[in-house]
Amino acid sequence: MFGTDIGIDLGTATVLIFEKSRGVVLREPSVVAIDQDTGDILAVGYEAKSMVGRTPGSIISVRPLRDGVIANYEMTEAMLQHFMRRVTKGTKKFFRNRVMICVPSGATDVERRAVIEAALEVGAKEAYLIEEPMAAAIGANLDVEEARGKMIVDIGGGTTDIAVISLGGVVVSKSLRIGGDKFDESIMRYLRRQYNLAIGDQTAENLKIMIGTCMPLEHDMKMVVKGRDLVQGLPRQIEVTSSAINMALGEMIQNLVDGIRNILESTPPELSADIIDRGIVLTGGGALLRGLPELIAQQTGINCFTAENPMESVALGTGKALAEMDKLKETGRSNMLINLKKSGKLRI
Repeated sequence: MFGTDIGIDLGTATVLIFEKSRGVVLREPSVVAIDQDTGDILAVGYEAKSMVGRTPGSIISVRPLRDGVIANYEMTEAMLQHFMRRVTKGTKKFFRNRVMICVPSGATDVERRAVIEAALEVGAKEAYLIEEPMAAAIGANLDVEEARGKMIVDIGGGTTDIAVISLGGVVVSKSLRIGGDKFDESIMRYLRRQYNLAIGDQTAENLKIMIGTCMPLEHDMKMVVKGRDLVQGLPRQIEVTSSAINMALGEMIQNLVDGIRNILESTPPELSADIIDRGIVLTGGGALLRGLPELIAQQTGINCFTAENPMESVALGTGKALAEMDKLKETGRSNMLINLKKSGKLRI
């Protein structure tokens, strides 16, 4: 008999774990700090993220997931084990659980297998995969079983998944290697080019969150930023405005909007009509970027809005889909899931 069903949003930037009857029980950065000399894991999650850029040479902070998929298998497994011990409070309850993990819609079979095997290695009795846009749509409370088109745009740390969903399946989709990490990199490059100032990942992320915008603001916001002067090599601080961040993000945001337009162009006419009526739904942490819904609406002519809990939508969707597993099998809609049991046999 299975224990509590668990849904995992194994994101590039953040891991969220959903447990049946308890909701989202864990939200931690996807970062692991290790000692290169001994190979020991020193910290995971928030504690490891706080060490980024501040550690001695022998200690490095590793992000085991890149572009939504596993880049370092051993570190991903260790990170999952650490998080699951916290969720299950050190018991072996996880060993009786069914687990569902989301993957980008563009993930290859090899990448999908790596994700699901990582879940089995840390003790799941049975594991499933679901594509991120489907999980995001379910978590955003969209009726995915209905014979009407819905457009979902899930903007994560490493990828943006765009999909049109109808009758419990993905009609057309695209996964872009654009997300929160690329936004941060764009800000870092802009400050290097315009101000000769080198800043770290966390500073760039703070700028994005505090004053980042996709549309010009009536009143510019300002933020003091500290970094290293690339000319003198000394510490320096400058004042950065939201207009500057808008300029920094411009190209990356336009690439994202172009991806949405490409999917709309590939959408069957009947579903296009449904999307005009219902609008485009944004999920993921990137959906919180100021002015993004307005910019998308302006360039596509379709109403765009952010889901109620955009950062938790995928995790909530994995949990809900797992709870409806039996119903999915009865209706023949389980084709969107991948099941890999301990026998090692892959079923699609």
